[in-house]
Amino acid sequence: MAFLKQLSLQINYVFKSLFFLQYIPHAFFYSLKRDRLHRQYLTDSSVNPVTQPGKLLQAKTIDRGAYFYFEQAELEISFLTPDLVRVNWSTDLLPIPYAVVDRNWETVETTLSEMGNDWAIASDALSVTVGVDGSLKFCDRAGQILRTELPPQRQGEKWIHQSQLRSEERIYGLGERASSLNLRAAKDELQKPKIYQMWNRDPGGRYNPGTDPIYICIPVYLGLHDEGSYLIFYENSFRAELTFADMAIANFAGGSLRYYITIGEPSQLSDRYTQLTGRAPLPPRWALGYHQSRWGYRTEANVRQEVKAFQTYNLPLSAVHLDIDCQVEHRAFTIDPKRFPKIDSFTQELAETGVRLIAINNPGIKFSRRSNLFLEGQVLNGFCTYPTGELAIASVWAGPMAFPDFTNPKVRAWWSRQYAYLLDVGIAGFWHDMNEPAAFVSWGDPSLPQVAQHCLEGRGGDHREAHNVYGLLEAQAAYESIRQYRPQQRPFIVSRSGWAGLQRYAWTWTGDTISTWEALRQTVATVVGLGISGISYSGPDIGGFQGNPSAELYLRWFQMATFLMFCRTHSSTSVAPRTPWTYGEPYLSIVRSFLQLRYRLMPYFYTLAWETTQKGYPPVRPLFWGNPSDRSLWDVEDAFYLGDALLVCPIVEEGKRSRTLYLPKGDWYNFWNDSTIKGGKTIELDSPLEQIPLLVKAGSILPMEDSKQLILHLYPPMKKAEEREIDSSLCAFAPNTALRLRLMRDQNSYTLYTDAGDGYGESRCDRFYFIQHEDSLELVWEQQGNYGFPYQSVQLHVHGVSLQQAWVDDRETALQGQQLQCHLFKTVRFRCD
Repeated sequence: MAFLKQLSLQINYVFKSLFFLQYIPHAFFYSLKRDRLHRQYLTDSSVNPVTQPGKLLQAKTIDRGAYFYFEQAELEISFLTPDLVRVNWSTDLLPIPYAVVDRNWETVETTLSEMGNDWAIASDALSVTVGVDGSLKFCDRAGQILRTELPPQRQGEKWIHQSQLRSEERIYGLGERASSLNLRAAKDELQKPKIYQMWNRDPGGRYNPGTDPIYICIPVYLGLHDEGSYLIFYENSFRAELTFADMAIANFAGGSLRYYITIGEPSQLSDRYTQLTGRAPLPPRWALGYHQSRWGYRTEANVRQEVKAFQTYNLPLSAVHLDIDCQVEHRAFTIDPKRFPKIDSFTQELAETGVRLIAINNPGIKFSRRSNLFLEGQVLNGFCTYPTGELAIASVWAGPMAFPDFTNPKVRAWWSRQYAYLLDVGIAGFWHDMNEPAAFVSWGDPSLPQVAQHCLEGRGGDHREAHNVYGLLEAQAAYESIRQYRPQQRPFIVSRSGWAGLQRYAWTWTGDTISTWEALRQTVATVVGLGISGISYSGPDIGGFQGNPSAELYLRWFQMATFLMFCRTHSSTSVAPRTPWTYGEPYLSIVRSFLQLRYRLMPYFYTLAWETTQKGYPPVRPLFWGNPSDRSLWDVEDAFYLGDALLVCPIVEEGKRSRTLYLPKGDWYNFWNDSTIKGGKTIELDSPLEQIPLLVKAGSILPMEDSKQLILHLYPPMKKAEEREIDSSLCAFAPNTALRLRLMRDQNSYTLYTDAGDGYGESRCDRFYFIQHEDSLELVWEQQGNYGFPYQSVQLHVHGVSLQQAWVDDRETALQGQQLQCHLFKTVRFRCD
């Protein structure tokens, strides 16, 4: 059987290789033409002299900031909030605000003061010192310098922006990176500081750790050093390079030098950045479940067989994704009716079992007068062109393709209408592929030429500016389509490419990773870096896209992905089919247990999703999130927080049955056995094949569900006796309920969000507060919102202390070991040993 399986894979590989040969001629001639056009139309900025602002001549107060006049430049500094400033160096080409959401910022009081030859503009939280030469210093309210910038340089269309980095300073972000979490630590092949490209790129069907760039490049980064942290976002979508050595250097090929800086703790930085660029909307609850995908399903029968196998193996499943092999000749907005003859009844059949069908879509349109979409796009003048006016045609999966210009609002509206009929037949969502945009080439950049022309909302421009926002605007069109055609359902879109603000419309996945242990480890840093960059919902192809992972590698990848927001298995057409049961036992049973745990944790996942809509916090967080002053956490890139309560420690090395971790300060519970651990030190954690280390922060309330029952796991703080006495004395002096509740809010609390799981109807927030006395534990429940409580009963499961008695609303109630069964209540009190 193994021989036949290997033979089948080899035959499949040969067949696919022959299939790709058809693209070679057009890719070759396209590459020649692209290079010729670049030589003809692109100018070399390096021949221009480098200019700087010159001497500061004058400063004046303006609404919410100040304006500064230099000999050769003008500078505007505006405070959008007391701790968020917009810095704008004068230019003729202002950015189109694709990233920044419309917002009526509240008035900020500022003061402008002269300091010798320099000036300072300040709010009550942040001050900016403008040097006589155009250098800038950003200080917190205590006067501590958090960031120092050199005067900007202009060379033709190019901007060069530099800032000083401290020796200990770490840098995180820049969107999706196959790099170390601390971007400053990465080196190139010559051991020089890595140059990070700002140019969304398809790496060509597979990529290794270290590949740069990949699909989502966002010019935003978080700087962390001993004095604090800051975040900077450049509102410039042009091609750029960033390096981080002694200096942070941003080199933009064109556009304007407009950027935003905010200061504070990492959580405050995420809050402000997503306030600026938009927060992810609440997804449908089913989207947080498990997704199965493969390039190779091809027919309705194959998908039905796969779904039935999930039922047979007792594996929960929420969605199946169709790849391009299910389309008609790989054409956009198609599902082959010969192979899916009753797609409308099939989607209904799947939905009745709780499974949604997700369709793929690529942005290119077949270059053919037999294509109605192509003819419609021509009538609209809606395709990207060369400077000569000729259509920019490049090969992708369907052959020669024309590319819709999503920077034209008429084209976005036209594109939105194309989703309607697939929505009508029950397609639940879409995943966008090849939208960097990608093109098949023989050499060079696998995309449209930099000189390809775009509308850019009517002012015109070329692909150097439009390239990075291409996938973002396609996602916007899809999102608006679903909102219009299904106003009672929340959109579900996954986009391979995007830019700042993508979180407003879509999730993403980490693309065509290879199936190696190094790629598994890389996934953690990539997903955490995306979260820091505002993209809250992401995940990998479990097991890697390209390759055949061993049983152990697939299992460890699955265990890690169980705790990411997007949980999907997907793989290439040239590798063996991959499902949770592929490797037999004991792997199937272990995968099943983790899948079932994910679904039990759904109240926790869903509440994290709601928190993201409220505060912009990424659900998957770096370990320095809550302890940014602890240097030992700055470089941890093989573990992550899921929310505030869970610390996930993946196993990323073959054969490992234990791992070390520097544990953040505080007290922790081992999720699997309730053993307690003191943080602030390096520890060794057991990790047998059936588990990965999973820790719960003391003081947490972790919600789970089982059928119609809500289970609240209470992990009391491990307080010393004197601390418990202080808590008791505080409550003794607060006999009225309102004051007691305020005291409890300062202790340990949790807010559980629930609603119907989709749509825009009523919701509720159940707030739980618990406080530990010397010999008792009290839990208070406050209910807010009009949505009915969705559970038939409640189970309280207390960890870490031994329970003796329990009272529900002052009525003694029987315990079942460490558990208590009850219904709605106001207060539960436990007597503990």
